[in-house]
This record gives sequence, C-alpha cells and structure tokens, in this order.
Amino acid sequence: MSQKEALEIAQVWKYPPPFDFYDMTADIEDYEEIISPAKRGEHYFSIKQEGELVAFFCIFIFENKSDEFEFGIGLRPDLTGQGLGLTYNQLVINYIRENYLVKKIWLSVADFNLRATKVYERAGFKYQYKKIQKTNGSEYSFTVMNLDISLEEEK
Repeated sequence: MSQKEALEIAQVWKYPPPFDFYDMTADIEDYEEIISPAKRGEHYFSIKQEGELVAFFCIFIFENKSDEFEFGIGLRPDLTGQGLGLTYNQLVINYIRENYLVKKIWLSVADFNLRATKVYERAGFKYQYKKIQKTNGSEYSFTVMNLDISLEEEK
C-alpha cells in the first residue's frame, strides 16, 4: 500500500452510521498504524480495479502461530452494501492461500455488523467465540471466526 493510498483510506473514507465505527479516525491506534509506513509495514495491501482504489486489507500472524493469519478488510464506503463483499473476501483469501503457508485464517467482526458476518459465513468462516475488545474509545463485543484451510486441502 502506498502512502497516498493509506492517507486516502485514513482521512477520506467515511462510512455512514453505524459503520462510521470503521472510519480510521474513529480509533487513534488504527489511524496511526495505517498512516505510518513503519507501522503499516508489509501488513497492508491495496485492492485496485481499473487503477482505482476500491478496497484494502491487512494480514497479521494470529497469536504467534506462524501458520495462522488474521485479516481485516475494508471496502471503499460508496461500494459497501452492494453485494461485493464476498468477491473481495474471496480475493483476499486466495491471496493469503497463494502467498503464505497457512492452515487457518481468522477474523474478528463487530457484533452489530450483521451484513459482514453473513458475508464471512458465505465465504466459509465458522463461529469460534465472542470477545470484548477495547477500541474507538470504548469496549465492544466482537465475534471471532475462522476458516480452516487445512480441512479444505484434505477434500
């Protein structure tokens, strides 16, 4: 992800309520991570369509397990709610499969975001547990899900 793209996502992308929860400016740690090339490192990626920034994703090792990754994804605000989520999630899942030795892919989704939860379920993610996480100046309930790649490879 380029610095220009990071700044666009962090400062320009604004979602309508209640999805403004995902605005990068809603959480100072998220904001600082995406705008800092050092903090962003090799974890953040841009998704472009016809040269236009349409989404981004980030990937991190999950709980120090080198063969398990956690990812997050964000669509450009004007593209949300149009049925594109599954396509972009599959794109990210395929990228992770092709570029990393991974057995499981994890994600956390805010409990209020039912449409994202449905997309993740359609992509094959399974419910694992709930957690309370400090973010955006408060505590929120999240659903943790995973996709077991090793089971898919056995088929």
